[in-house]
Amino acid sequence: MELDLTLILLFILTGLGAGIIDAIAGGGGMITLPVLLASGMSPVEALATNKLQGSFGTFAASVYFIRKKLVDLTQMKLMILCTFTGAVTGTLIVQQLDTSLLASIMPLLLVGIALYFMFSKRVGDLDRDRKISHALFALLFSTAIGFYDGFFGPGTGTFFALGFVSLLGFSMSRATAHTKILNFTSNLASLIFFALGGNILWLAGFIMAAGQLIGGQIGAHLVVNQGARLIRPLVVIITLIMSAKLLSDQYQNDSLLSLLSVF
Repeated sequence: MELDLTLILLFILTGLGAGIIDAIAGGGGMITLPVLLASGMSPVEALATNKLQGSFGTFAASVYFIRKKLVDLTQMKLMILCTFTGAVTGTLIVQQLDTSLLASIMPLLLVGIALYFMFSKRVGDLDRDRKISHALFALLFSTAIGFYDGFFGPGTGTFFALGFVSLLGFSMSRATAHTKILNFTSNLASLIFFALGGNILWLAGFIMAAGQLIGGQIGAHLVVNQGARLIRPLVVIITLIMSAKLLSDQYQNDSLLSLLSVF
């Protein structure tokens, strides 16, 4: 594809905005994917290129959180391994199965999660008692959510944050920090398979990644300094927007199928 100055600036600014939103609440793909598709990429190319640029944002945020000591990687080794394994498995299986059932269920789950973050007393700036061990969380939830990210994807960061808050008792800042590490892990797993398939438009992805690198650090900085008062409402808003988008996409697909059936 041809990249003129206008498109280059659009990619950088899009990556910047998505990186900030993604580092705080997740859902940056809602911003980047439409722009990539509008630039003339095929759906597969847009998805693959989106994984490339998104990996830079989650990497930048992860590095910032590690430097601020909100994350201890030595305690996350099993979580990272399980997330990577789950994401690889999901990426392989999605090529064989239909995701339409999951697409119809996800909006309801996301609304439920939004309500949890809105009203739960466990969501705040203080750590609380954990309900399960880190090892059990890794084996069950990291694997399952990693699989989900490779298989379908929307809301992955929200599911991770929910698990860290509700099961491990993390504060919102710590939950967001740990979520970014596992987001980066699952993004990397999917990125490897997209790269092997030759579907990534590397130049476009790297240009948008420049904005992601800056945006990811800005978003992580806001998480550290603002805490739950910023993360909590943004998670609720982004989750509800994702739910609405999934419902809209499903309605449009059903309408198109109904129209095609007439002919």
